[in-house]
Amino acid sequence: MMAKDPNSRSDFVRRVLSVVKRVPPGRVITYGMVAELAGRPRAARAVGNIMASCGDRSVPCHRVIAAAGRIGGFGGNIAMKQALLRAEGVRVAGQLVRDWRERTWPAAGGRRRTNK
Repeated sequence: MMAKDPNSRSDFVRRVLSVVKRVPPGRVITYGMVAELAGRPRAARAVGNIMASCGDRSVPCHRVIAAAGRIGGFGGNIAMKQALLRAEGVRVAGQLVRDWRERTWPAAGGRRRTNK
């Protein structure tokens, strides 16, 4: 059996990064929604770990938020995440995205996920 190259990205990581790269400026998506769109709906925590260790500036990790509009970790730099979101017109107050329901990026096929 051939050893896996430790420098190669898993298929799931590639799918997660692809989803996040499609989130337009001024919009947000939850870790859980990213996991769902990447094919592993119960892997929100894994998405958070991928975002925390991403380091690729072409991936707008700041647009990924926690459930119920919470900001999330962003590698420990919450102030930076708040500033980036505000610069895109997202209303942020403390640790919350105030208009997250209106700003949530639609799911695949244009279907919009509703949280009631």
